Amino acid sequence: MPLIIREINAREILDSRGNPTIEAVAWSQGKDEPLTACVPSGASTGAKEAHELRDGDPRRYGGLGVLEACRHVRETLAPPLVGRSWESQEEIDRLLCRLDGTPEKKRLGANAILAVSLVCARLFARERSLPLYRSLEQPDPTLLPVPYMNVWNGGAHIQWQGTDFQEYMIVPQGASSFHEALRMGVEVYHALRTDLKKSGQPTTLGDEGGFAPPVDSNRAPLDRILEAIQRVGLRPGDDVALALDPAASGFFEKGQGYRLRTEKRILTSEAMIDYFERLARDYPLISIEDALDEDDWAGWRVLRERLGDRLRLVGDDIFCTNPTLIDRGIHEKAANAVLIKLNQIGTVTETLQAIGKARAARWDFMISHRSGETEDAFLADLSVATEAGLVKTGAPARGERTAKYNRFLAIEDDLGRRARFPQAAPN
Repeated sequence: MPLIIREINAREILDSRGNPTIEAVAWSQGKDEPLTACVPSGASTGAKEAHELRDGDPRRYGGLGVLEACRHVRETLAPPLVGRSWESQEEIDRLLCRLDGTPEKKRLGANAILAVSLVCARLFARERSLPLYRSLEQPDPTLLPVPYMNVWNGGAHIQWQGTDFQEYMIVPQGASSFHEALRMGVEVYHALRTDLKKSGQPTTLGDEGGFAPPVDSNRAPLDRILEAIQRVGLRPGDDVALALDPAASGFFEKGQGYRLRTEKRILTSEAMIDYFERLARDYPLISIEDALDEDDWAGWRVLRERLGDRLRLVGDDIFCTNPTLIDRGIHEKAANAVLIKLNQIGTVTETLQAIGKARAARWDFMISHRSGETEDAFLADLSVATEAGLVKTGAPARGERTAKYNRFLAIEDDLGRRARFPQAAPN
């Protein structure tokens, strides 16, 4: 059934860091109830991400306002969409990209374009009388993802006041269902909080809901997390594995190397790979994301050669959900998995194209949130729609994170006995 859009509007709202972002509001013909979609924003961002348009007016939100992007939605993007009959999401997204006319979406802003793309996807789902997860790609997806839960924050997520590495994640891969995996992760998270309190350390939270106490090494959080896993009666590695997102571009210094402030040393690319190899030997690590700088392609190739048969090596900043960059990574064997973030590329269609590249190469792909999130749970539906099998959406705390987990629970309940869950994290 074709979609006829009656109106699209946009407003400035706040994300989880208290910064402005865009919410699109849209009505379709014959429906009185509007649908909405909100755009997330990153703190640790890749240099090749699609352009996030900010006002730059220091008198409002320190220059971070998005009134101009909202105006582009109302005055440039909406008028060509309204009143016409649309057959597909791809048709709409193609027009949105053409209206901007730049590869990085610099003229109108990827945040403005994505807001419209997301809300149109929701309009299509309603027009088809389908839940969003059944409307986006496959007609009958049933696979829920293994959650990668960020329980310890560092790096840019806490303004470099703790570890150099940005995220320490638990992966409840031994669960038999999503709700069991979530329970396991929540219990470990609360055990970690209790242990930190008992030892007199602060339990304040970073941008993604993980704890962020001061430590004297980048290994220390792994040890504390292992203790928490065991404290709730789970087996490290079998029931709950570990994963890292060092976000190495954040501590790479051109002409110098990888500066580990916590450990007061600078490492070469080769030495950084040695470092991760030792961590993989000493801990039940199954995945490292952004282990090296986004421009260190030679290092990524060596990383894949040395650790690719043992670990999921996830490229985020190096690929930026960009099909062209993913193609290069596949050709150069620079990773074996890719992180997928809608706002890195700017439309639903281009996001699905990036996923298609990973699938064709038999790479894993993981749907991901951003540090600046909203209560919008679109990524949960996208994860199930594409049967990604892997998702990253932060700690099981704070409303903008739990909104995604709760959406997964609703989808699992909707699927009933047909819901599937990977018995172990995919290889």
